[in-house]
Amino acid sequence: MQIGYFTERPYRWLDEDDVLRNKAFFALPNDRFDHLKAADDYNHWLDEYQAAEEMGFDVLALNEHHGNPICMGSVQNIEASILARITSKARIALIGNPLPVNKHPLRLAEELATIDLISRGRLISGWVRGAGAEQFFNNANPAYNREYLDEAHEFIIQAWTRPGPWRYEGKHFHYRHVNPWALPFQKPHPPIWMPGVLSPETVLWAADRGYPYIGLGTAIGPTTELWDLYADRAAANGLQAGPENFGYVIPVFCADSEDKAQELGRGFVFGGGQNAFSRPEHTLPPGYNSKAATKRLAEAGVNATTWTGLATARKANMVGDNRPDDSEPEDLESIRQKLYRGLQRAQDAHTVLVGTPDQVATKMKRVMSIVRPGVVIFLHIQGPVSNEDRMRSMELLTEHVVPDMRDHASSIGLVDQFQREPGSVKIPHGAARDDVVDRSGLKYINAI
Repeated sequence: MQIGYFTERPYRWLDEDDVLRNKAFFALPNDRFDHLKAADDYNHWLDEYQAAEEMGFDVLALNEHHGNPICMGSVQNIEASILARITSKARIALIGNPLPVNKHPLRLAEELATIDLISRGRLISGWVRGAGAEQFFNNANPAYNREYLDEAHEFIIQAWTRPGPWRYEGKHFHYRHVNPWALPFQKPHPPIWMPGVLSPETVLWAADRGYPYIGLGTAIGPTTELWDLYADRAAANGLQAGPENFGYVIPVFCADSEDKAQELGRGFVFGGGQNAFSRPEHTLPPGYNSKAATKRLAEAGVNATTWTGLATARKANMVGDNRPDDSEPEDLESIRQKLYRGLQRAQDAHTVLVGTPDQVATKMKRVMSIVRPGVVIFLHIQGPVSNEDRMRSMELLTEHVVPDMRDHASSIGLVDQFQREPGSVKIPHGAARDDVVDRSGLKYINAI
């Protein structure tokens, strides 16, 4: 299997009270930005990724968000191009470029091909719809989100594989001259991942194209349901899905003692954590999600994923849901305590792993046994954690947790897409598909 390293490159110099009062990271005024500290951090993140490769991680993952200090990766392709040159072995995974808010897919095709060329074929091109807040920031109509995704995807594949020059006239994009000279190193094009957060439409979209689906910190129970949905669609197409079709991103942090791990692990809820990525009105703009996807998120609750800004009344854990009436005085300490309780629930549910190496390894192997992914990517600690503590966590993970994971993956037959190509296993006519998850391990996990 593939084991990856990922950080959102957070801006670590905010006053948490400011984020709590804003009720989210998105739309926090940028007068809090310090260019000197940000420059130091950008360079540290690159050093950290180099260290991750040296420590033995197979994949270095990047993402992209806009107008949001929880993620400084506003233009991930620039960072990826630097990593392509300063690393030599690890694959560079983008999770991913938000196609619906990118208004120039031909330029994007050239950028990604350039990264693939510089890295000599180490790019994994993940494509996403983009968070709801990205639609606001990039002035994109959320009602056309899936149309933009479909058309941009098909156009980029053509730009990579169809000899030019040629003309393109689509519904949303128009080019009089398509003839890119920078074409990917990998043929016919780099591997493509489709990350998502509990949207059944996205799962089916990926299954129809044979793209591995990457769960972004989604709760274990709903994740197994999505894996089955993917496998059912693949089976309808005559194909047997397996670990090579699935990946899972999970927040992880290690320290030498449990007390220190828990103290620093609160960085996962800094300012409300990823449950406060954006306020509800920005998370789900009109037309962005289908009714089915919205219902699934609401039923799963706030900790169904580390990426949404949704919360149900009985599980309120998000910054913006802690006060029923905005006219009430703000009690920031009360909000913090609710956030800390939410972090504990997430740990009980195995959607956030914080502790000593033995504790993290035990939970990680449970997750692997249930969802059976071909790739696991650690989302490293957020918040104001020092460089030294971050590096120590990485050392503990690679020295103790990762070897256990590799042994366990081998014992239960977890193969990745580079060991077995997605879609290469056919289902005989009339035969039933094999299982892709093992729910027996759910008894060890406290549902949220």
